[in-house]
Amino acid sequence: MKTVKLTQLCAIKGGIPAPKKTTLMGNVPFVRMRELGDTHLSSTFSPGQEFLTDADEKIFTDKFIDPGAVLFPRSGSVHLNHRAHLETKAAIVSHIGALIPKQGTDSLFLYHPLTDYDMTEIMTQTTGLNMIRFSQLADVEFQIPDTLPEQTKIAEVLSTVDQAIEQTEALIAKQQRIKTGLMQDLLTRGIDEYGNLRSEQTHEFKDSPLGRIPVEWEVQPCISLCREIVVGIVIRPVQYYRPDGVPVLRSANVKENKITNEALVFMSDKDNEKLSKSRLHKGDLVTVRTGYPGTTGVIPPELDGSNCVDIVISRPNHEKVRSEFLSIWINSDHGKKQVIEGQGGLAQQHFNVGEMRTLLVKVPDINEQEIIENLLILQSSAIDELAENQQKLRSLKTALMQDLLTGKKRVTMLLNKEVIG
Repeated sequence: MKTVKLTQLCAIKGGIPAPKKTTLMGNVPFVRMRELGDTHLSSTFSPGQEFLTDADEKIFTDKFIDPGAVLFPRSGSVHLNHRAHLETKAAIVSHIGALIPKQGTDSLFLYHPLTDYDMTEIMTQTTGLNMIRFSQLADVEFQIPDTLPEQTKIAEVLSTVDQAIEQTEALIAKQQRIKTGLMQDLLTRGIDEYGNLRSEQTHEFKDSPLGRIPVEWEVQPCISLCREIVVGIVIRPVQYYRPDGVPVLRSANVKENKITNEALVFMSDKDNEKLSKSRLHKGDLVTVRTGYPGTTGVIPPELDGSNCVDIVISRPNHEKVRSEFLSIWINSDHGKKQVIEGQGGLAQQHFNVGEMRTLLVKVPDINEQEIIENLLILQSSAIDELAENQQKLRSLKTALMQDLLTGKKRVTMLLNKEVIG
């Protein structure tokens, strides 16, 4: 491995002012900052949202960026560290910079160490706008393999992992769309006794405060479905910030339909006895009041007997409603809409006990609730599994970059196999 300055690997080129007019079809795509931002990191960036007009193509011919360049934000959004390996010829806006590989530099290899480099280290601030000066960027040093074939092989290994990450991301997005559609169907039409989705063409519906619903359903406020709805007691941090004891949930521990143990704090058994009003039990719902108001999770068995701070607690009557079904409803678009409307359309205010008590719920019978709940949990589990796989791939890529881009591990054996083969 050898250490070189960036300008030994590539030339640095800027973009053009944003054209007054672009077209939806053309020969040369025009890349704005938002399109680069949408990709965040991409080793296969093929822009195509808008194109230069014929007139601008003639004006800016010498400003076109060839395939293989690595794009990055040079002003305004430097701190976001977007990177894209360009797959097609394009023109870029002046807020974007391009690194054009020189002979002897593998363009995909160049992309990978740049994704690991934080450009805020050389960022300057001018008139309120952060920016990268090309002269500073030119002196940034990188370690690279001695030979082009080794660069190419490293790029091939890392790009294979990148492709797996991108494919998993696409699968997550697809499954999320399926879940959204499934949730909309199940929470508005439900499933009949034969396992079929209801429709107004084949089943009887009726009017309700929340629109048309199956005749078998009712609309009820949360207070009618719960034995009690209260707020967790607000206490001074010194009373609960202990290294061990009784777990105390805060807003940060409450996610949609789940509870996390991240950054848990604790209180003494003595304080827990005093604060029995906010003590939690398996199956209770806890709902965030500020930050992301309305976000709701269900207390799992392992947190039975824990306590909470400044969180709305709902204790469902399990003869009327299942805890998981009620949580799913509150976190759905139907529940979120009521939360936001109750706060004047602003999502960053307080969500109070009174609002939870009056929040309306479409209520099927208990058996149908369980079926709906299980279908949605199954779909969420599929998404969680994909997300976990994606995180493993990201960790694998981080480890590979650490090993391959520093020379800690070499790909010479792979190259030798190719030569022998």
